[in-house]
Amino acid sequence: MKKSAHVGYAFILPWVFGFLILTLGPMLTSLYLSFHKYDLASIEFIGGENYRRLFYEDPLFWKSLRITVTYALFSVPLGISASLGIALLLNTPVKGIPLFRTFFYLPSLVPAVASAVLWQWMFNADNGILNLVLKTFGFGAPQWLQDEKWTMPAFILMSLWGAGGGRMIIFLAGLQGISPTYYEAAILDGAGGWKQFKNITLPLLSPVVFFNLVLGVIGSFQVFTQAYVMTNGGPNNASLFYALYLFRNAFEYFKLGKASAMAWVLFAILLALTGIQFLISKRWVHYEGEAK
Repeated sequence: MKKSAHVGYAFILPWVFGFLILTLGPMLTSLYLSFHKYDLASIEFIGGENYRRLFYEDPLFWKSLRITVTYALFSVPLGISASLGIALLLNTPVKGIPLFRTFFYLPSLVPAVASAVLWQWMFNADNGILNLVLKTFGFGAPQWLQDEKWTMPAFILMSLWGAGGGRMIIFLAGLQGISPTYYEAAILDGAGGWKQFKNITLPLLSPVVFFNLVLGVIGSFQVFTQAYVMTNGGPNNASLFYALYLFRNAFEYFKLGKASAMAWVLFAILLALTGIQFLISKRWVHYEGEAK
Protein backbone atom coordinates (compact mmCIF):
# COMPACT_ATOMS: atom_id res chain seq x y z
CA MET A 1 0.00 0.00 0.00
CA LYS A 2 2.79 2.42 0.95
CA LYS A 3 4.72 1.57 -2.21
CA SER A 4 1.71 2.26 -4.45
CA ALA A 5 1.17 5.55 -2.60
CA HIS A 6 4.75 6.56 -3.29
CA VAL A 7 4.26 5.74 -6.98
CA GLY A 8 1.14 7.92 -7.01
CA TYR A 9 3.00 10.82 -5.39
CA ALA A 10 5.77 10.42 -7.95
CA PHE A 11 3.29 10.74 -10.80
CA ILE A 12 1.64 13.89 -9.43
CA LEU A 13 4.95 15.49 -8.43
CA PRO A 14 5.47 17.26 -11.82
CA TRP A 15 1.98 18.78 -11.56
CA VAL A 16 2.52 19.86 -7.94
CA PHE A 17 5.87 21.38 -8.88
CA GLY A 18 4.33 23.20 -11.83
CA PHE A 19 1.45 24.46 -9.72
CA LEU A 20 3.70 25.77 -6.95
CA ILE A 21 6.25 27.40 -9.26
CA LEU A 22 4.13 28.50 -12.22
CA THR A 23 0.73 29.24 -10.62
CA LEU A 24 0.76 29.70 -6.86
CA GLY A 25 4.14 31.43 -6.84
CA PRO A 26 3.16 34.15 -9.34
CA MET A 27 -0.19 34.60 -7.58
CA LEU A 28 1.45 35.25 -4.22
CA THR A 29 4.02 37.50 -5.87
CA SER A 30 1.29 39.59 -7.50
CA LEU A 31 -0.50 39.84 -4.15
CA TYR A 32 2.72 41.12 -2.61
CA LEU A 33 3.27 43.60 -5.45
CA SER A 34 -0.29 44.91 -5.21
CA PHE A 35 0.72 46.63 -1.95
CA HIS A 36 3.79 48.21 -3.51
CA LYS A 37 4.71 50.83 -6.05
CA TYR A 38 6.81 48.84 -8.51
CA ASP A 39 8.05 49.99 -11.91
CA LEU A 40 10.86 47.45 -12.55
CA ALA A 41 13.45 50.02 -11.42
CA SER A 42 12.36 50.43 -7.79
CA ILE A 43 9.89 49.00 -5.33
CA GLU A 44 8.23 50.85 -2.44
CA PHE A 45 5.64 49.65 0.05
CA ILE A 46 2.51 51.84 -0.10
CA GLY A 47 -0.09 49.65 1.62
CA GLY A 48 -3.53 49.80 0.03
CA GLU A 49 -2.78 52.92 -2.00
CA ASN A 50 -3.01 51.05 -5.32
CA TYR A 51 -6.52 49.88 -4.48
CA ARG A 52 -7.58 53.32 -3.24
CA ARG A 53 -6.38 54.97 -6.46
CA LEU A 54 -8.18 52.41 -8.57
CA PHE A 55 -11.50 52.97 -6.86
CA TYR A 56 -11.36 56.73 -6.31
CA GLU A 57 -8.90 58.28 -8.78
CA ASP A 58 -8.97 56.19 -11.96
CA PRO A 59 -11.99 56.73 -14.24
CA LEU A 60 -10.56 54.32 -16.82
CA PHE A 61 -10.70 51.52 -14.24
CA TRP A 62 -14.45 51.97 -13.89
CA LYS A 63 -14.92 52.43 -17.63
CA SER A 64 -13.03 49.24 -18.43
CA LEU A 65 -15.03 47.37 -15.81
CA ARG A 66 -18.32 48.74 -17.18
CA ILE A 67 -17.35 47.78 -20.73
CA THR A 68 -16.45 44.26 -19.63
CA VAL A 69 -19.66 43.80 -17.62
CA THR A 70 -21.74 45.04 -20.57
CA TYR A 71 -19.98 42.59 -22.86
CA ALA A 72 -20.57 39.73 -20.41
CA LEU A 73 -24.28 40.54 -19.99
CA PHE A 74 -24.89 40.13 -23.72
CA SER A 75 -22.23 37.73 -24.98
CA VAL A 76 -22.69 35.02 -22.34
CA PRO A 77 -26.46 34.39 -22.74
CA LEU A 78 -26.25 34.79 -26.53
CA GLY A 79 -23.29 32.44 -26.72
CA ILE A 80 -24.92 29.79 -24.55
CA SER A 81 -28.16 30.01 -26.52
CA ALA A 82 -26.32 29.71 -29.84
CA SER A 83 -24.22 26.78 -28.63
CA LEU A 84 -27.29 24.97 -27.30
CA GLY A 85 -29.16 25.57 -30.54
CA ILE A 86 -26.28 24.20 -32.62
CA ALA A 87 -25.97 21.19 -30.30
CA LEU A 88 -29.68 20.45 -30.70
CA LEU A 89 -29.31 20.54 -34.48
CA LEU A 90 -26.21 18.34 -34.41
CA ASN A 91 -27.91 15.85 -32.12
CA THR A 92 -30.38 15.01 -34.89
CA PRO A 93 -29.86 11.47 -36.27
CA VAL A 94 -29.44 12.31 -39.96
CA LYS A 95 -27.03 11.05 -42.59
CA GLY A 96 -23.63 12.73 -42.54
CA ILE A 97 -24.02 14.27 -39.07
CA PRO A 98 -20.33 13.64 -38.12
CA LEU A 99 -19.31 15.81 -41.08
CA PHE A 100 -21.65 18.61 -40.00
CA ARG A 101 -20.26 18.43 -36.45
CA THR A 102 -16.75 18.80 -37.85
CA PHE A 103 -17.71 21.84 -39.92
CA PHE A 104 -19.31 23.60 -36.94
CA TYR A 105 -16.33 22.85 -34.71
CA LEU A 106 -13.64 24.03 -37.15
CA PRO A 107 -13.96 27.80 -36.45
CA SER A 108 -13.01 27.24 -32.81
CA LEU A 109 -9.66 25.83 -33.97
CA VAL A 110 -8.62 29.12 -35.59
CA PRO A 111 -5.99 30.86 -33.41
CA ALA A 112 -7.27 33.92 -31.53
CA VAL A 113 -5.02 36.38 -33.38
CA ALA A 114 -5.96 34.99 -36.80
CA SER A 115 -9.61 35.10 -35.85
CA ALA A 116 -9.30 38.73 -34.74
CA VAL A 117 -7.61 39.70 -38.02
CA LEU A 118 -10.34 37.90 -39.97
CA TRP A 119 -13.11 39.73 -38.13
CA GLN A 120 -11.28 43.01 -38.46
CA TRP A 121 -11.52 42.57 -42.23
CA MET A 122 -15.18 41.52 -41.99
CA PHE A 123 -15.96 44.65 -39.96
CA ASN A 124 -14.19 46.94 -42.44
CA ALA A 125 -16.52 49.89 -43.01
CA ASP A 126 -15.76 50.25 -46.73
CA ASN A 127 -15.33 46.77 -48.17
CA GLY A 128 -15.99 44.39 -45.27
CA ILE A 129 -18.30 41.48 -46.05
CA LEU A 130 -20.86 42.47 -43.37
CA ASN A 131 -21.36 45.95 -44.76
CA LEU A 132 -21.44 44.62 -48.33
CA VAL A 133 -24.30 42.32 -47.35
CA LEU A 134 -26.12 45.13 -45.53
CA LYS A 135 -25.76 47.44 -48.55
CA THR A 136 -27.06 44.70 -50.82
CA PHE A 137 -30.30 44.55 -48.83
CA GLY A 138 -30.60 48.34 -48.63
CA PHE A 139 -29.41 48.85 -45.06
CA GLY A 140 -26.91 51.38 -43.79
CA ALA A 141 -23.24 50.51 -43.37
CA PRO A 142 -22.13 51.00 -39.73
CA GLN A 143 -18.62 52.08 -38.86
CA TRP A 144 -18.20 48.95 -36.76
CA LEU A 145 -14.77 49.51 -35.25
CA GLN A 146 -14.54 53.27 -35.76
CA ASP A 147 -17.82 54.33 -34.11
CA GLU A 148 -18.19 54.12 -30.32
CA LYS A 149 -21.86 53.13 -30.66
CA TRP A 150 -21.07 50.11 -32.83
CA THR A 151 -17.86 48.85 -31.24
CA MET A 152 -19.53 46.85 -28.47
CA PRO A 153 -22.15 45.27 -30.79
CA ALA A 154 -19.26 44.27 -33.06
CA PHE A 155 -17.44 42.46 -30.25
CA ILE A 156 -20.64 40.80 -29.06
CA LEU A 157 -21.37 39.62 -32.60
CA MET A 158 -17.83 38.29 -32.93
CA SER A 159 -18.21 36.34 -29.67
CA LEU A 160 -20.68 34.04 -31.46
CA TRP A 161 -17.84 32.88 -33.74
CA GLY A 162 -16.90 30.16 -31.27
CA ALA A 163 -20.46 29.02 -30.52
CA GLY A 164 -19.79 25.72 -32.27
CA GLY A 165 -16.65 25.00 -30.27
CA GLY A 166 -16.03 23.41 -26.90
CA ARG A 167 -19.22 24.74 -25.34
CA MET A 168 -21.29 23.13 -28.09
CA ILE A 169 -19.44 19.83 -27.61
CA ILE A 170 -20.29 19.88 -23.91
CA PHE A 171 -23.96 20.53 -24.70
CA LEU A 172 -23.92 17.74 -27.26
CA ALA A 173 -22.47 15.32 -24.71
CA GLY A 174 -25.17 16.36 -22.24
CA LEU A 175 -27.92 15.84 -24.82
CA GLN A 176 -26.65 12.39 -25.66
CA GLY A 177 -26.64 11.53 -21.97
CA ILE A 178 -30.42 12.00 -21.72
CA SER A 179 -32.23 8.67 -21.93
CA PRO A 180 -34.54 8.32 -24.98
CA THR A 181 -37.18 6.73 -22.74
CA TYR A 182 -38.13 10.17 -21.42
CA TYR A 183 -38.99 11.35 -24.93
CA GLU A 184 -40.80 8.10 -25.76
CA ALA A 185 -43.00 8.54 -22.70
CA ALA A 186 -43.61 12.20 -23.58
CA ILE A 187 -44.65 11.28 -27.12
CA LEU A 188 -47.11 8.72 -25.76
CA ASP A 189 -48.57 11.49 -23.57
CA GLY A 190 -48.97 13.70 -26.64
CA ALA A 191 -46.20 16.20 -25.83
CA GLY A 192 -44.90 18.17 -28.79
CA GLY A 193 -41.35 19.29 -29.52
CA TRP A 194 -41.50 22.48 -27.44
CA LYS A 195 -43.01 20.71 -24.41
CA GLN A 196 -40.35 18.01 -24.65
CA PHE A 197 -37.62 20.63 -24.73
CA LYS A 198 -39.13 22.63 -21.86
CA ASN A 199 -40.00 19.76 -19.53
CA ILE A 200 -37.36 17.16 -20.37
CA THR A 201 -34.35 18.52 -22.25
CA LEU A 202 -33.84 21.78 -20.42
CA PRO A 203 -34.25 20.44 -16.84
CA LEU A 204 -31.99 17.44 -17.47
CA LEU A 205 -29.49 19.67 -19.27
CA SER A 206 -29.46 22.31 -16.51
CA PRO A 207 -26.17 21.04 -14.94
CA VAL A 208 -24.47 21.45 -18.32
CA VAL A 209 -26.01 24.91 -18.77
CA PHE A 210 -24.75 25.85 -15.32
CA PHE A 211 -21.24 24.59 -16.11
CA ASN A 212 -21.10 26.57 -19.36
CA LEU A 213 -22.54 29.62 -17.62
CA VAL A 214 -19.80 29.66 -14.98
CA LEU A 215 -17.05 29.22 -17.57
CA GLY A 216 -18.69 31.74 -19.88
CA VAL A 217 -18.79 34.47 -17.23
CA ILE A 218 -15.16 33.86 -16.28
CA GLY A 219 -14.09 33.89 -19.93
CA SER A 220 -16.03 37.08 -20.74
CA PHE A 221 -14.05 38.98 -18.10
CA GLN A 222 -10.77 37.92 -19.69
CA VAL A 223 -11.26 39.33 -23.20
CA PHE A 224 -7.92 40.64 -24.38
CA THR A 225 -6.63 39.38 -27.72
CA GLN A 226 -9.57 40.57 -29.83
CA ALA A 227 -9.52 44.09 -28.40
CA TYR A 228 -5.73 44.34 -28.54
CA VAL A 229 -5.49 43.22 -32.17
CA MET A 230 -8.61 44.84 -33.63
CA THR A 231 -8.94 48.21 -31.90
CA ASN A 232 -6.26 48.45 -29.18
CA GLY A 233 -8.99 49.78 -26.90
CA GLY A 234 -10.38 52.40 -29.28
CA PRO A 235 -12.15 54.37 -30.45
CA ASN A 236 -12.03 56.69 -27.44
CA ASN A 237 -11.52 53.69 -25.11
CA ALA A 238 -14.87 52.22 -26.21
CA SER A 239 -13.29 48.74 -26.31
CA LEU A 240 -10.95 49.13 -23.36
CA PHE A 241 -11.74 45.80 -21.75
CA TYR A 242 -10.55 45.17 -18.21
CA ALA A 243 -7.82 42.69 -19.20
CA LEU A 244 -6.51 45.10 -21.85
CA TYR A 245 -6.32 47.95 -19.35
CA LEU A 246 -4.54 45.64 -16.90
CA PHE A 247 -2.05 44.74 -19.64
CA ARG A 248 -1.42 48.41 -20.42
CA ASN A 249 -0.68 49.23 -16.81
CA ALA A 250 1.71 46.31 -16.49
CA PHE A 251 3.58 46.28 -19.80
CA GLU A 252 3.10 49.73 -21.31
CA TYR A 253 3.04 52.04 -18.29
CA PHE A 254 5.14 49.65 -16.12
CA LYS A 255 2.84 50.20 -13.14
CA LEU A 256 3.19 46.61 -12.01
CA GLY A 257 1.87 47.28 -8.53
CA LYS A 258 -1.31 48.82 -9.90
CA ALA A 259 -1.69 46.01 -12.44
CA SER A 260 -1.33 43.44 -9.66
CA ALA A 261 -4.03 45.21 -7.68
CA MET A 262 -6.29 45.12 -10.74
CA ALA A 263 -5.65 41.39 -11.09
CA TRP A 264 -6.73 40.75 -7.51
CA VAL A 265 -9.81 42.95 -7.91
CA LEU A 266 -10.71 40.84 -10.94
CA PHE A 267 -10.11 37.67 -8.92
CA ALA A 268 -12.45 38.95 -6.18
CA ILE A 269 -15.14 39.89 -8.72
CA LEU A 270 -15.03 36.49 -10.42
CA LEU A 271 -14.98 34.68 -7.09
CA ALA A 272 -18.07 36.62 -5.96
CA LEU A 273 -19.91 36.07 -9.24
CA THR A 274 -19.12 32.36 -9.20
CA GLY A 275 -20.28 32.07 -5.59
CA ILE A 276 -23.55 33.84 -6.45
CA GLN A 277 -24.11 31.50 -9.38
CA PHE A 278 -23.59 28.45 -7.16
CA LEU A 279 -26.09 29.81 -4.62
CA ILE A 280 -28.71 30.58 -7.26
CA SER A 281 -28.11 27.27 -9.03
CA LYS A 282 -29.88 25.42 -6.21
CA ARG A 283 -33.14 26.89 -7.50
CA TRP A 284 -32.90 25.89 -11.15
CA VAL A 285 -30.23 23.21 -11.61
CA HIS A 286 -31.67 19.68 -11.44
CA TYR A 287 -29.54 16.57 -11.24
CA GLU A 288 -31.02 13.31 -12.50
CA GLY A 289 -31.72 10.94 -9.65
CA GLU A 290 -31.19 13.48 -6.86
CA ALA A 291 -33.41 13.22 -3.79
CA LYS A 292 -36.22 15.76 -3.58
